[in-house]
Amino acid sequence: MDYAARLRENARVHDERRVLVLAGPPEATRDRAAVALDVAAIPAAETRYVGRADTTPWDPIDPKRADQLLGTTQQAVVLDTHDACQPNALGCTLGAVGGGGLLVLLTPPLEEWPNRRDDFDESLAVPPFERDQVIGYFRRRLVWTLRQHRGIAIVDAEDGTVEKDGIIDAAPRLGHADPDPPSDCAFPTASYTACRTDDQRDAIAAFERLVESGHALVVEADRGRGKSSAAGLAAGSLALADNDVLVTAPQYRAASEVFARARELLTEIGELACRDSDRNPHRIETETGCVRFVPAADATALPGDPDCVIVDEAAALPVRRLRAFLDADSVAFTTTIHGYEGAGRGFSVRFRDDLAESDHTVHDQHLGTPIRYAPGDPVEVWGFRALCLDARPAVDPLVTDATPETVSYRRLSSADLLDDEHLLREVFGLLVLAHYRTEPNDLARLLDAPNVTIRALCLDGHIVAVALLAREGNLSAARRARMYEGERVRGNMIPDVLTSQLRDERAGVPVGYRVLRIATHPAVRSRGLGSRLLAAVREEVGDDVDWLGVGYGATPELLSFWTQNGFSTVHLSVTRNDRSGEHSAVMLDPLSEAGRTLHDRHAEWFVGRLSGMLTDALSEVDPDVVRATLDSLDASVPLELSDWEWRVAAGIATGTAILETAPRPVGRLALRHLVDSTDPDTLAARQERLLVRRVLQRQSWDTVAEELDYHSTAACKRRLPDAVRPLVSAFGGARVHEELERFE
Repeated sequence: MDYAARLRENARVHDERRVLVLAGPPEATRDRAAVALDVAAIPAAETRYVGRADTTPWDPIDPKRADQLLGTTQQAVVLDTHDACQPNALGCTLGAVGGGGLLVLLTPPLEEWPNRRDDFDESLAVPPFERDQVIGYFRRRLVWTLRQHRGIAIVDAEDGTVEKDGIIDAAPRLGHADPDPPSDCAFPTASYTACRTDDQRDAIAAFERLVESGHALVVEADRGRGKSSAAGLAAGSLALADNDVLVTAPQYRAASEVFARARELLTEIGELACRDSDRNPHRIETETGCVRFVPAADATALPGDPDCVIVDEAAALPVRRLRAFLDADSVAFTTTIHGYEGAGRGFSVRFRDDLAESDHTVHDQHLGTPIRYAPGDPVEVWGFRALCLDARPAVDPLVTDATPETVSYRRLSSADLLDDEHLLREVFGLLVLAHYRTEPNDLARLLDAPNVTIRALCLDGHIVAVALLAREGNLSAARRARMYEGERVRGNMIPDVLTSQLRDERAGVPVGYRVLRIATHPAVRSRGLGSRLLAAVREEVGDDVDWLGVGYGATPELLSFWTQNGFSTVHLSVTRNDRSGEHSAVMLDPLSEAGRTLHDRHAEWFVGRLSGMLTDALSEVDPDVVRATLDSLDASVPLELSDWEWRVAAGIATGTAILETAPRPVGRLALRHLVDSTDPDTLAARQERLLVRRVLQRQSWDTVAEELDYHSTAACKRRLPDAVRPLVSAFGGARVHEELERFE
């Protein structure tokens, strides 16, 4: 194993990383890894072990918690894949190894590995599928990349045979000089001398703009470029300039580097007044300013009216939450482009438009130079390739002529994607664009999960739209009973919700396809291609399944899209989804008699539940989401009003009665209009919002007046009869006309 010392020295000379693959039986790979790292002069105390073996000389981390390594720098990480090859764990371990370090990958024999099934495969085998139906293409492709890429050594752990030499023969890299501070900087010189790269220095200079209100800064970088460190140095400098700096992130761990750098800077220059903790400070103060952490869910309200806001790891936050930070006087967003733990483009694709339309002057800064290892590191190149972190859709000119008439519909198999690297990268690149966070596990799911299938629209061989479908339902009576009694079932989201939450034990009998994701190339959006793709899917699978379905964070725009494509809502979650930040809508498009029965049963129940939900768990939902949800319902709302209730409704419509004495009849009329109206122009949008907020959600008059921009509460009250009278006239018939005519 002197070879391990040579490999480590080769990494050190070039300030790069190397991968050492030890393939063989579990114990043999672990024993040889211990010897190899000892020979390479990497102490056990400087090595982290990601795996599930009971006894190793290294500090262990469960693969499911490998993200604990993010933001740290290790001399060596041992990733043990014998029990489970989790792509997310591979991504996180890749990002933690520093220049001159080793990633030691413990695997079964490479020829056998793709055909073995492990605990991660178990997670892909959603009922009614079994583990042996998982395909194994992800590992086949992973083995291929290991053998193709530079800087990766492959060794037989049983006999020590070197199958592939990862030594790179090239001139050693020259040392890198520390960047010089700008000549006219406003921040302390120490904030610049702490920088490792010119990119970091330029990023801190860009942060100086936040001293004045009306500016927004976007700092983008791949993982490991030091953007959080730059944000921390800038935050400390801003606090020193008398600013209250609010820092937020998906969780504190993501922002811990910001606080570490801010504390170090202020301590160095003698300006740290106090902190609330030595280890994980959430508040750092100077004599006149502070840096404080607030969780993202609470930070959207901008508590304490901060002078500026720094949103770290912004790409991991829902767009809805990001929009709220545009109300800050000055704001900075730092975001990872190709994170080793996953990639998300919701920020750059969807939020960028909101940012451009805001009142802020927007500045952009990109960090390209890595700080933990040299530029062009071969292990980073391999990691991007193996996990498709840098996957991109086709370049715009190749798809610009795509229309619903010029594209062709294609069913894509896992084998098609495995055999065509360009096709895989175009498909996965579009799926990344469709979701704010796409993980390496999603790549394995795309290639291997037996319940997942892909449909696409193509133009001259290039992907212009793609849909990822998951087969659900067709569950046994025993499993449905266990679900009804509280057991969770993987990969069957719609049957699970309808069974466990809505108490329908029959919901898992019909079979359907749930649209996991659908995406259209950004160069050809708004041309009807998404609708064309859904229509083609419906035509293809209509004789095979009972329903098409979808579940997603509900927004007015998305609700309208799915409604126009034949889907209707059967459920709206009572809590906000942690990832999307929205209430999740479940919608169905029935394709068979069994599907129609399932849909109609739940649509009727949904209508019956709505009044109570809107005054309770859904009382704070955006009125436009409520309007779009009700418009999407394929159901009827029985009015069932007594003669007295009709007279009360007519009295409210004419201003001779008040809502508070009997709100039910107007509530039923509002529901009937929003669900069943044959004339969508009966009421203006503002009138419908008034009915939703005051009548259906029972918000106070003061709240409604402020939200809907009435100049006073009294003016808001005076507008209610104008919204109620058309409904009384439309649905009341002759029985109320006499009442209305008495007051004309």
